[in-house]
Amino acid sequence: MMASPTPENQTATAPTQQEQRLRMSYEEYLAWADEDIHAEWVNGEVIVHMPPKIQHQRVVRFLLQLLSLFTQLCRSGEVLVAPTEMRAVPDGPAREPDLLFIAQEHLDRCTEARVSGPADLIVEVVSDDSVSRDRSDKFYEYQAASVREYWIIDPRPGYERADFYVLDARGRYQPVPIDPDGRYHSTVLAGFWFEVEWVLSATLPDVLQALAQIVGPEQLLAQIARQTPQP
Repeated sequence: MMASPTPENQTATAPTQQEQRLRMSYEEYLAWADEDIHAEWVNGEVIVHMPPKIQHQRVVRFLLQLLSLFTQLCRSGEVLVAPTEMRAVPDGPAREPDLLFIAQEHLDRCTEARVSGPADLIVEVVSDDSVSRDRSDKFYEYQAASVREYWIIDPRPGYERADFYVLDARGRYQPVPIDPDGRYHSTVLAGFWFEVEWVLSATLPDVLQALAQIVGPEQLLAQIARQTPQP
């Protein structure tokens, strides 16, 4: 739910069918927004996002479950989902990526209110109104903030595409190709891979079956057994 009313000095700038933009300071933004609204604060302007489409949410949910189960299995960190605010650099934009992974050694960046500092891995799932934002604005912001790995997943019909970037020694994103089997192997999450077609298909696979392919069925069953309370 969107908080209201807005301060009198806040005016909408060029609202469109894709998004609404409001002028306000970061402090006004914090007072105005609530935890249910999906919006980002950038350079004195709040971008209020349109509700995502069903396939967008299915892809986000699949990756959230898959990444969360894998990180729990490996005890490698924490996965968060929008709307979670990330302020990667002090006084910089306040973004709400679709998915964020914070490595175990960086969990102190997770405060009660937000992620203060860069996530180690960010996933953005492209919507009709986010193409330029995800591929240009956020690309350079995340690069400058030293987000180590960035995935851009576009599952929209007719646009199916996935791009993966990793910081090089100079702090610049370099594209990482998928392997000949159609799999992408993460550099931040050691041992994690997935078949790119999984997130570009109209029908997504079962999460547990996908996880079993990644870690092996024996390890998955052993982990489930360890976490199951004994009578």
